Amino acid sequence: MLFLKKSLHGTLYSATRLQQMPVIAVKAVNYNILERPAHFRQRMLELIAQARNRIMMTVLYLQDDEAGREILDALYKAQEKNPKLHICIYVDFHRAQRGLIGQEQSLGNSALYYKMAENSPHPPAIYGVPVKRREIFGVMHLKGCVFDDTVLYSGASINDVYLDKNGRYRLDRYHEIQSKELADTLCSYTTSAFHINFAVQDFSQGKVKSAKEVSEEIRQLQHHLTKTQYSFKNNRLHGDEVGITPLVGLGKKGNILNKTVLWLLSGAKNSLFICTPYFNPPKILQQALEAALMRGVKITLVVGDKVANDFYLKPEEKFSPIGAVPYIYEQNLRAFVIKFQNLIDQGKLKVMLWKNGTNTYHLKGIFADRNLALITGNNLNPRAWSLDLENGLLVHDPHHLMQEKFGHEQQYILKHTTQIMSEKDLDDFSQYPEQVRKLLTKVKRFKASIFIKQLL
Repeated sequence: MLFLKKSLHGTLYSATRLQQMPVIAVKAVNYNILERPAHFRQRMLELIAQARNRIMMTVLYLQDDEAGREILDALYKAQEKNPKLHICIYVDFHRAQRGLIGQEQSLGNSALYYKMAENSPHPPAIYGVPVKRREIFGVMHLKGCVFDDTVLYSGASINDVYLDKNGRYRLDRYHEIQSKELADTLCSYTTSAFHINFAVQDFSQGKVKSAKEVSEEIRQLQHHLTKTQYSFKNNRLHGDEVGITPLVGLGKKGNILNKTVLWLLSGAKNSLFICTPYFNPPKILQQALEAALMRGVKITLVVGDKVANDFYLKPEEKFSPIGAVPYIYEQNLRAFVIKFQNLIDQGKLKVMLWKNGTNTYHLKGIFADRNLALITGNNLNPRAWSLDLENGLLVHDPHHLMQEKFGHEQQYILKHTTQIMSEKDLDDFSQYPEQVRKLLTKVKRFKASIFIKQLL
Protein backbone atom coordinates (compact mmCIF):
# COMPACT_ATOMS: atom_id res chain seq x y z
CA MET A 1 0.00 0.00 0.00
CA LEU A 2 2.85 2.37 0.88
CA PHE A 3 4.52 1.64 -2.46
CA LEU A 4 1.31 2.50 -4.30
CA LYS A 5 0.99 5.83 -2.45
CA LYS A 6 4.60 6.75 -3.26
CA SER A 7 4.12 5.70 -6.87
CA LEU A 8 0.94 7.78 -7.19
CA HIS A 9 2.64 10.81 -5.66
CA GLY A 10 5.58 10.38 -8.05
CA THR A 11 3.25 10.11 -11.04
CA LEU A 12 1.29 13.24 -10.16
CA TYR A 13 4.45 15.20 -9.37
CA SER A 14 6.18 14.14 -12.60
CA ALA A 15 3.14 14.87 -14.77
CA THR A 16 2.85 18.32 -13.18
CA ARG A 17 6.51 19.13 -13.76
CA LEU A 18 6.18 18.18 -17.41
CA GLN A 19 3.08 20.33 -17.83
CA GLN A 20 4.87 23.31 -16.25
CA MET A 21 7.86 23.23 -18.59
CA PRO A 22 8.29 26.26 -20.87
CA VAL A 23 7.78 25.63 -24.58
CA ILE A 24 8.52 27.11 -27.98
CA ALA A 25 5.33 27.08 -30.07
CA VAL A 26 5.66 25.44 -33.50
CA LYS A 27 2.87 24.87 -36.00
CA ALA A 28 2.40 21.14 -36.48
CA VAL A 29 2.51 21.56 -40.28
CA ASN A 30 6.08 22.86 -39.85
CA TYR A 31 7.23 19.68 -38.11
CA ASN A 32 8.13 16.75 -40.37
CA ILE A 33 9.82 13.40 -39.85
CA LEU A 34 12.23 11.86 -42.35
CA GLU A 35 12.36 8.12 -41.89
CA ARG A 36 15.32 6.97 -43.98
CA PRO A 37 18.98 7.92 -43.50
CA ALA A 38 19.37 8.49 -47.25
CA HIS A 39 16.56 11.08 -47.08
CA PHE A 40 18.34 12.71 -44.14
CA ARG A 41 21.57 12.99 -46.15
CA GLN A 42 19.80 14.43 -49.18
CA ARG A 43 17.84 16.91 -47.08
CA MET A 44 21.00 18.08 -45.32
CA LEU A 45 22.69 18.72 -48.66
CA GLU A 46 19.64 20.66 -49.88
CA LEU A 47 19.53 22.80 -46.74
CA ILE A 48 23.26 23.55 -46.94
CA ALA A 49 22.85 24.71 -50.55
CA GLN A 50 19.81 26.83 -49.69
CA ALA A 51 21.23 28.51 -46.57
CA ARG A 52 21.63 32.28 -46.86
CA ASN A 53 22.53 33.51 -43.38
CA ARG A 54 23.73 30.77 -41.03
CA ILE A 55 24.61 27.12 -40.67
CA MET A 56 25.29 25.65 -37.24
CA MET A 57 25.90 21.93 -36.78
CA THR A 58 26.60 19.98 -33.59
CA VAL A 59 27.60 16.34 -34.14
CA LEU A 60 29.87 13.93 -32.31
CA TYR A 61 32.04 13.68 -35.41
CA LEU A 62 32.28 14.52 -39.10
CA GLN A 63 34.18 11.58 -40.58
CA ASP A 64 36.92 11.58 -43.20
CA ASP A 65 35.05 9.24 -45.54
CA GLU A 66 32.92 9.62 -48.66
CA ALA A 67 29.80 10.94 -46.91
CA GLY A 68 31.79 13.18 -44.58
CA ARG A 69 33.72 14.70 -47.47
CA GLU A 70 30.48 15.18 -49.42
CA ILE A 71 28.97 17.22 -46.56
CA LEU A 72 32.20 19.13 -46.00
CA ASP A 73 32.53 19.89 -49.73
CA ALA A 74 28.97 21.23 -49.72
CA LEU A 75 29.78 23.47 -46.75
CA TYR A 76 32.90 24.82 -48.48
CA LYS A 77 30.95 25.50 -51.68
CA ALA A 78 28.24 27.31 -49.72
CA GLN A 79 30.88 29.43 -47.96
CA GLU A 80 32.67 30.22 -51.24
CA LYS A 81 29.41 31.15 -52.96
CA ASN A 82 28.31 33.34 -50.04
CA PRO A 83 31.27 34.64 -47.94
CA LYS A 84 28.81 36.32 -45.53
CA LEU A 85 27.24 32.94 -44.67
CA HIS A 86 28.07 32.24 -41.01
CA ILE A 87 29.09 28.58 -40.66
CA CYS A 88 29.99 26.94 -37.35
CA ILE A 89 30.49 23.18 -37.03
CA TYR A 90 30.99 21.72 -33.54
CA VAL A 91 32.49 18.24 -33.04
CA ASP A 92 34.05 16.48 -30.09
CA PHE A 93 37.64 17.68 -29.66
CA HIS A 94 39.12 14.28 -28.72
CA ARG A 95 37.14 12.17 -31.19
CA ALA A 96 38.29 14.45 -34.05
CA GLN A 97 41.95 13.71 -33.33
CA ARG A 98 42.05 9.94 -33.24
CA GLY A 99 41.44 7.12 -35.67
CA LEU A 100 38.78 4.47 -35.30
CA ILE A 101 39.02 2.15 -32.29
CA GLY A 102 41.31 -0.75 -33.09
CA GLN A 103 43.14 1.04 -35.90
CA GLU A 104 46.57 2.66 -35.96
CA GLN A 105 47.17 5.98 -34.22
CA SER A 106 46.52 8.98 -36.46
CA LEU A 107 45.38 12.60 -36.55
CA GLY A 108 41.89 11.28 -37.21
CA ASN A 109 39.35 13.50 -38.92
CA SER A 110 41.26 16.65 -38.00
CA ALA A 111 43.78 15.84 -40.76
CA LEU A 112 41.00 16.35 -43.32
CA TYR A 113 39.93 19.61 -41.66
CA TYR A 114 43.51 20.96 -41.79
CA LYS A 115 44.02 19.90 -45.39
CA MET A 116 40.82 21.43 -46.75
CA ALA A 117 41.30 24.70 -44.84
CA GLU A 118 44.80 25.23 -46.28
CA ASN A 119 43.40 25.78 -49.76
CA SER A 120 40.54 28.10 -48.83
CA PRO A 121 40.68 31.83 -48.00
CA HIS A 122 37.47 31.58 -45.92
CA PRO A 123 37.08 28.03 -44.58
CA PRO A 124 34.01 27.15 -42.51
CA ALA A 125 34.82 27.06 -38.80
CA ILE A 126 35.09 23.53 -37.37
CA TYR A 127 35.33 23.77 -33.60
CA GLY A 128 36.54 20.95 -31.37
CA VAL A 129 34.73 20.93 -28.02
CA PRO A 130 36.60 19.19 -25.13
CA VAL A 131 33.92 18.45 -22.54
CA LYS A 132 36.48 16.63 -20.38
CA ARG A 133 40.27 16.42 -20.44
CA ARG A 134 40.10 12.83 -21.69
CA GLU A 135 37.59 11.26 -24.06
CA ILE A 136 36.97 8.24 -21.84
CA PHE A 137 35.49 10.51 -19.18
CA GLY A 138 33.04 12.38 -21.42
CA VAL A 139 32.45 13.72 -24.93
CA MET A 140 30.49 16.44 -26.70
CA HIS A 141 27.43 14.37 -27.61
CA LEU A 142 25.24 17.37 -28.43
CA LYS A 143 23.08 16.98 -31.56
CA GLY A 144 21.13 19.27 -33.88
CA CYS A 145 21.78 21.30 -37.03
CA VAL A 146 20.47 24.73 -37.99
CA PHE A 147 20.14 26.01 -41.56
CA ASP A 148 18.79 29.57 -41.40
CA ASP A 149 15.48 28.94 -39.55
CA THR A 150 15.25 25.18 -40.13
CA VAL A 151 16.32 22.73 -37.43
CA LEU A 152 17.34 19.23 -38.49
CA TYR A 153 17.60 17.10 -35.36
CA SER A 154 19.02 13.58 -35.29
CA GLY A 155 21.20 11.43 -33.08
CA ALA A 156 23.30 10.63 -36.15
CA SER A 157 26.85 11.79 -36.74
CA ILE A 158 28.26 12.38 -40.23
CA ASN A 159 29.80 9.38 -41.98
CA ASP A 160 29.07 6.74 -44.62
CA VAL A 161 27.01 4.39 -42.45
CA TYR A 162 24.97 7.08 -40.68
CA LEU A 163 24.08 8.63 -44.03
CA ASP A 164 23.57 5.34 -45.94
CA LYS A 165 26.21 6.20 -48.50
CA ASN A 166 27.49 2.81 -49.62
CA GLY A 167 24.77 0.25 -49.07
CA ARG A 168 24.92 -0.01 -45.27
CA TYR A 169 23.12 2.26 -42.84
CA ARG A 170 22.83 3.00 -39.12
CA LEU A 171 19.21 3.80 -38.36
CA ASP A 172 18.45 6.88 -36.29
CA ARG A 173 15.66 9.49 -36.07
CA TYR A 174 15.48 12.50 -38.39
CA HIS A 175 13.22 15.41 -37.45
CA GLU A 176 12.90 18.61 -39.46
CA ILE A 177 11.37 21.62 -37.72
CA GLN A 178 10.76 25.07 -39.22
CA SER A 179 11.09 27.52 -36.32
CA LYS A 180 13.14 30.70 -36.09
CA GLU A 181 12.83 30.74 -32.30
CA LEU A 182 14.04 27.16 -31.93
CA ALA A 183 16.89 27.79 -34.39
CA ASP A 184 17.87 30.97 -32.53
CA THR A 185 17.81 29.09 -29.21
CA LEU A 186 20.12 26.31 -30.41
CA CYS A 187 22.56 28.79 -31.98
CA SER A 188 22.60 31.09 -28.94
CA TYR A 189 23.42 28.13 -26.71
CA THR A 190 26.54 27.13 -28.66
CA THR A 191 27.81 30.72 -28.49
CA SER A 192 27.24 31.13 -24.76
CA ALA A 193 28.24 27.59 -23.81
CA PHE A 194 31.35 26.98 -25.91
CA HIS A 195 33.12 30.29 -26.41
CA ILE A 196 34.05 31.31 -22.86
CA ASN A 197 37.80 30.67 -23.23
CA PHE A 198 40.38 29.00 -25.51
CA ALA A 199 39.37 25.40 -24.73
CA VAL A 200 37.17 25.27 -27.83
CA GLN A 201 39.51 25.57 -30.83
CA ASP A 202 38.91 25.95 -34.56
CA PHE A 203 40.57 23.21 -36.62
CA SER A 204 40.20 25.33 -39.76
CA GLN A 205 42.75 27.82 -38.37
CA GLY A 206 45.65 25.34 -38.20
CA LYS A 207 47.05 22.92 -35.63
CA VAL A 208 45.32 23.22 -32.27
CA LYS A 209 46.80 23.02 -28.78
CA SER A 210 46.68 19.66 -27.03
CA ALA A 211 44.27 18.92 -24.19
CA LYS A 212 47.22 19.02 -21.81
CA GLU A 213 48.14 22.54 -22.92
CA VAL A 214 44.63 23.85 -22.29
CA SER A 215 43.76 21.63 -19.31
CA GLU A 216 42.81 24.54 -17.05
CA GLU A 217 40.58 26.04 -19.75
CA ILE A 218 38.89 22.64 -20.19
CA ARG A 219 38.25 22.46 -16.45
CA GLN A 220 36.62 25.89 -16.57
CA LEU A 221 34.58 24.92 -19.62
CA GLN A 222 33.36 21.73 -17.96
CA HIS A 223 32.14 23.65 -14.93
CA HIS A 224 30.48 26.23 -17.20
CA LEU A 225 28.67 23.53 -19.21
CA THR A 226 27.09 22.05 -16.07
CA LYS A 227 25.44 25.44 -15.43
CA THR A 228 24.49 26.62 -18.95
CA GLN A 229 21.00 25.97 -20.28
CA TYR A 230 18.92 26.85 -23.33
CA SER A 231 17.31 30.28 -22.96
CA PHE A 232 13.94 31.06 -24.59
CA LYS A 233 10.57 32.65 -23.86
CA ASN A 234 7.65 30.49 -22.84
CA ASN A 235 4.84 30.46 -25.43
CA ARG A 236 1.15 29.74 -25.13
CA LEU A 237 0.04 27.03 -27.56
CA HIS A 238 -2.76 27.55 -30.06
CA GLY A 239 -4.89 24.74 -31.43
CA ASP A 240 -2.65 24.16 -34.46
CA GLU A 241 0.65 24.14 -32.53
CA VAL A 242 2.89 21.78 -30.64
CA GLY A 243 5.32 22.91 -27.95
CA ILE A 244 9.04 22.13 -27.98
CA THR A 245 11.27 22.32 -24.92
CA PRO A 246 15.02 22.17 -25.75
CA LEU A 247 16.94 20.41 -22.98
CA VAL A 248 20.64 20.07 -22.26
CA GLY A 249 22.63 18.50 -19.44
CA LEU A 250 26.08 17.42 -18.30
CA GLY A 251 26.67 15.28 -15.22
CA LYS A 252 24.26 13.88 -12.66
CA LYS A 253 23.77 16.98 -10.52
CA GLY A 254 21.00 19.33 -11.66
CA ASN A 255 20.75 17.71 -15.08
CA ILE A 256 17.38 18.82 -16.50
CA LEU A 257 17.56 16.31 -19.37
CA ASN A 258 18.03 13.41 -16.94
CA LYS A 259 15.20 14.73 -14.76
CA THR A 260 12.90 14.98 -17.76
CA VAL A 261 13.60 11.37 -18.76
CA LEU A 262 12.67 10.27 -15.23
CA TRP A 263 9.55 12.46 -15.25
CA LEU A 264 8.45 10.89 -18.54
CA LEU A 265 8.76 7.40 -17.11
CA SER A 266 7.29 8.33 -13.73
CA GLY A 267 4.48 10.48 -15.16
CA ALA A 268 3.24 8.04 -17.79
CA LYS A 269 -0.29 6.79 -17.10
CA ASN A 270 -0.99 4.38 -19.97
CA SER A 271 1.90 3.68 -22.32
CA LEU A 272 5.61 4.15 -22.99
CA PHE A 273 7.45 3.46 -26.24
CA ILE A 274 11.19 3.54 -25.52
CA CYS A 275 14.04 3.29 -28.03
CA THR A 276 17.66 2.72 -27.07
CA PRO A 277 20.42 1.01 -29.04
CA TYR A 278 22.13 -0.37 -25.93
CA PHE A 279 20.22 -1.88 -23.01
CA ASN A 280 22.39 -0.65 -20.16
CA PRO A 281 20.20 1.78 -18.18
CA PRO A 282 21.54 3.57 -15.09
CA LYS A 283 20.15 2.11 -11.87
CA ILE A 284 17.77 5.02 -11.25
CA LEU A 285 16.40 4.76 -14.79
CA GLN A 286 15.87 1.02 -14.52
CA GLN A 287 14.03 1.57 -11.23
CA ALA A 288 11.73 4.11 -12.89
CA LEU A 289 11.13 1.69 -15.76
CA GLU A 290 10.26 -1.11 -13.36
CA ALA A 291 8.02 1.17 -11.28
CA ALA A 292 6.07 2.09 -14.42
CA LEU A 293 5.54 -1.59 -15.16
CA MET A 294 4.39 -2.21 -11.60
CA ARG A 295 1.71 0.47 -11.78
CA GLY A 296 0.31 -0.98 -14.99
CA VAL A 297 1.86 1.15 -17.73
CA LYS A 298 2.18 -0.79 -20.99
CA ILE A 299 5.75 -0.55 -22.25
CA THR A 300 7.24 -1.26 -25.64
CA LEU A 301 11.04 -1.40 -25.47
CA VAL A 302 12.87 -1.35 -28.81
CA VAL A 303 16.56 -2.25 -28.60
CA GLY A 304 19.20 -3.32 -31.06
CA ASP A 305 20.19 -6.95 -31.51
CA LYS A 306 23.85 -7.55 -30.69
CA VAL A 307 24.62 -7.97 -34.40
CA ALA A 308 23.08 -4.52 -35.01
CA ASN A 309 25.59 -2.95 -32.61
CA ASP A 310 28.41 -0.92 -34.16
CA PHE A 311 30.94 -2.79 -31.96
CA TYR A 312 29.81 -6.25 -33.07
CA LEU A 313 32.52 -8.37 -34.66
CA LYS A 314 31.64 -11.22 -37.01
CA PRO A 315 33.06 -14.63 -36.05
CA GLU A 316 35.51 -14.50 -38.99
CA GLU A 317 36.84 -11.06 -37.97
CA LYS A 318 39.90 -10.58 -35.80
CA PHE A 319 38.82 -10.45 -32.16
CA SER A 320 39.22 -7.26 -30.14
CA PRO A 321 38.06 -6.71 -26.53
CA ILE A 322 35.65 -4.02 -27.75
CA GLY A 323 33.79 -6.82 -29.55
CA ALA A 324 32.54 -8.12 -26.19
CA VAL A 325 30.44 -4.99 -25.59
CA PRO A 326 27.32 -6.13 -27.53
CA TYR A 327 27.27 -9.33 -25.48
CA ILE A 328 27.25 -7.35 -22.23
CA TYR A 329 24.19 -5.48 -23.45
CA GLU A 330 22.50 -8.75 -24.39
CA GLN A 331 23.18 -10.15 -20.92
CA ASN A 332 21.53 -7.09 -19.39
CA LEU A 333 18.49 -7.51 -21.62
CA ARG A 334 18.27 -11.23 -20.89
CA ALA A 335 18.20 -10.57 -17.13
CA PHE A 336 15.46 -7.97 -17.64
CA VAL A 337 13.35 -10.40 -19.69
CA ILE A 338 13.70 -13.13 -17.06
CA LYS A 339 12.69 -10.72 -14.27
CA PHE A 340 9.53 -9.57 -16.04
CA GLN A 341 8.52 -12.74 -17.87
CA ASN A 342 5.04 -12.61 -16.29
CA LEU A 343 4.38 -9.13 -17.71
CA ILE A 344 5.61 -10.26 -21.14
CA ASP A 345 3.17 -13.17 -20.93
CA GLN A 346 0.36 -10.74 -20.02
CA GLY A 347 1.19 -8.44 -22.95
CA LYS A 348 2.05 -5.52 -20.67
CA LEU A 349 5.72 -5.52 -21.69
CA LYS A 350 6.86 -5.87 -25.29
CA VAL A 351 10.58 -6.26 -25.92
CA MET A 352 11.33 -5.74 -29.59
CA LEU A 353 14.75 -6.60 -31.03
CA TRP A 354 15.88 -4.70 -34.14
CA LYS A 355 17.99 -6.47 -36.77
CA ASN A 356 18.27 -5.92 -40.52
CA GLY A 357 21.17 -7.72 -42.20
CA THR A 358 24.48 -5.97 -41.63
CA ASN A 359 22.85 -2.62 -40.84
CA THR A 360 23.05 -1.12 -37.36
CA TYR A 361 20.63 0.54 -34.95
CA HIS A 362 21.20 3.87 -33.22
CA LEU A 363 17.70 5.00 -32.26
CA LYS A 364 16.96 6.79 -29.01
CA GLY A 365 13.89 8.45 -27.55
CA ILE A 366 10.67 8.10 -25.59
CA PHE A 367 6.98 8.40 -26.46
CA ALA A 368 4.82 8.82 -23.35
CA ASP A 369 1.06 8.26 -23.55
CA ARG A 370 -0.27 10.19 -26.57
CA ASN A 371 0.97 13.67 -25.82
CA LEU A 372 4.72 13.70 -25.12
CA ALA A 373 7.78 12.63 -27.10
CA LEU A 374 11.49 13.04 -26.43
CA ILE A 375 13.78 13.34 -29.45
CA THR A 376 17.38 12.92 -28.31
CA GLY A 377 20.88 11.66 -28.93
CA ASN A 378 20.99 10.39 -25.34
CA ASN A 379 21.60 6.62 -25.27
CA LEU A 380 19.83 6.28 -21.88
CA ASN A 381 22.96 4.63 -20.47
CA PRO A 382 25.42 5.50 -17.67
CA ARG A 383 27.75 7.45 -19.99
CA ALA A 384 24.94 9.69 -21.18
CA TRP A 385 23.59 10.01 -17.65
CA SER A 386 26.77 11.20 -15.97
CA LEU A 387 29.71 11.79 -18.37
CA ASP A 388 28.69 13.18 -21.77
CA LEU A 389 27.20 16.54 -22.75
CA GLU A 390 23.74 15.58 -24.04
CA ASN A 391 20.66 17.35 -25.34
CA GLY A 392 17.17 16.66 -26.62
CA LEU A 393 13.85 18.15 -27.68
CA LEU A 394 10.74 17.41 -25.63
CA VAL A 395 7.65 17.65 -27.84
CA HIS A 396 4.36 18.55 -26.12
CA ASP A 397 1.38 17.54 -28.23
CA PRO A 398 -1.75 18.26 -26.13
CA HIS A 399 -3.99 18.43 -29.22
CA HIS A 400 -2.62 15.16 -30.68
CA LEU A 401 -1.55 16.91 -33.88
CA MET A 402 1.57 14.75 -34.29
CA GLN A 403 -0.03 11.38 -33.66
CA GLU A 404 -0.15 10.33 -37.30
CA LYS A 405 3.47 11.38 -37.94
CA PHE A 406 4.74 9.79 -34.73
CA GLY A 407 2.69 6.68 -35.46
CA HIS A 408 4.30 6.33 -38.90
CA GLU A 409 7.73 6.76 -37.32
CA GLN A 410 7.03 4.04 -34.75
CA GLN A 411 5.83 1.64 -37.42
CA TYR A 412 8.96 2.30 -39.44
CA ILE A 413 11.11 1.67 -36.37
CA LEU A 414 9.30 -1.62 -35.73
CA LYS A 415 9.59 -2.76 -39.36
CA HIS A 416 12.72 -4.83 -38.76
CA THR A 417 12.02 -6.03 -35.23
CA THR A 418 11.05 -9.35 -33.71
CA GLN A 419 9.34 -9.71 -30.35
CA ILE A 420 11.21 -11.41 -27.54
CA MET A 421 8.77 -13.73 -25.81
CA SER A 422 11.22 -15.31 -23.35
CA GLU A 423 14.91 -15.67 -22.52
CA LYS A 424 15.03 -18.53 -25.03
CA ASP A 425 14.82 -15.97 -27.82
CA LEU A 426 18.20 -14.57 -26.74
CA ASP A 427 21.57 -16.33 -26.73
CA ASP A 428 22.89 -17.37 -23.33
CA PHE A 429 26.49 -17.28 -22.10
CA SER A 430 27.30 -20.80 -23.33
CA GLN A 431 26.48 -19.82 -26.91
CA TYR A 432 28.93 -16.92 -27.05
CA PRO A 433 32.25 -17.20 -28.92
CA GLU A 434 35.04 -18.65 -26.78
CA GLN A 435 37.06 -15.42 -26.68
CA VAL A 436 34.01 -13.46 -25.54
CA ARG A 437 33.29 -16.00 -22.79
CA LYS A 438 36.89 -15.85 -21.55
CA LEU A 439 36.92 -12.07 -21.46
CA LEU A 440 33.56 -11.75 -19.69
CA THR A 441 34.63 -14.38 -17.14
CA LYS A 442 37.78 -12.37 -16.39
CA VAL A 443 35.75 -9.18 -16.00
CA LYS A 444 33.40 -10.90 -13.57
CA ARG A 445 36.27 -12.50 -11.63
CA PHE A 446 37.97 -9.16 -11.07
CA LYS A 447 34.63 -7.50 -10.25
CA ALA A 448 35.16 -4.88 -12.93
CA SER A 449 31.75 -5.20 -14.59
CA ILE A 450 30.17 -2.29 -12.69
CA PHE A 451 33.02 0.06 -13.62
CA ILE A 452 32.94 -1.07 -17.27
CA LYS A 453 29.18 -0.58 -17.53
CA GLN A 454 29.58 3.00 -16.30
CA LEU A 455 31.84 3.73 -19.27
CA LEU A 456 29.66 2.02 -21.90
